[in-house]
Amino acid sequence: MPARDLYHDAVKTALVKDGWTITHDPLTLRWGRKDLFVDLGAEKLLAAEKAGRRIAVEIKSFLGRSEVEDLKNALGQYILYRDIMSELESEKDRELYLAVPRAVSADLFEEPVGRLPIEKGHLRLLVFDADKEEIVRWIP
Repeated sequence: MPARDLYHDAVKTALVKDGWTITHDPLTLRWGRKDLFVDLGAEKLLAAEKAGRRIAVEIKSFLGRSEVEDLKNALGQYILYRDIMSELESEKDRELYLAVPRAVSADLFEEPVGRLPIEKGHLRLLVFDADKEEIVRWIP
């Protein structure tokens, strides 16, 4: 089992405050003989839908020496998880999000290098305020 990210509990609390039910902590993806672990799985029942909405959230702090290196690593992990989820029958309808602190969103994901994977449809972001333990924004 991998170590939890610095912001794990803050994101978990933010999701609950936003009306989500945490269903997995972590969400295990088995592919071949390998187990991979997405930080959180959650669902939200919507009045108009009986099944509701399901998400998986990978949390990243971006505290390394290079934001671009952190972005490359996070994006690679995100794409691997997304592709595996799309193949697993039980996870096909779950949307994957990368959770990042507000400061990282403002600094890195407002720059062209951070906006590009979002604009190309390769990445969904969940932006959170770690101090308030609240979700600030869902992108897209």
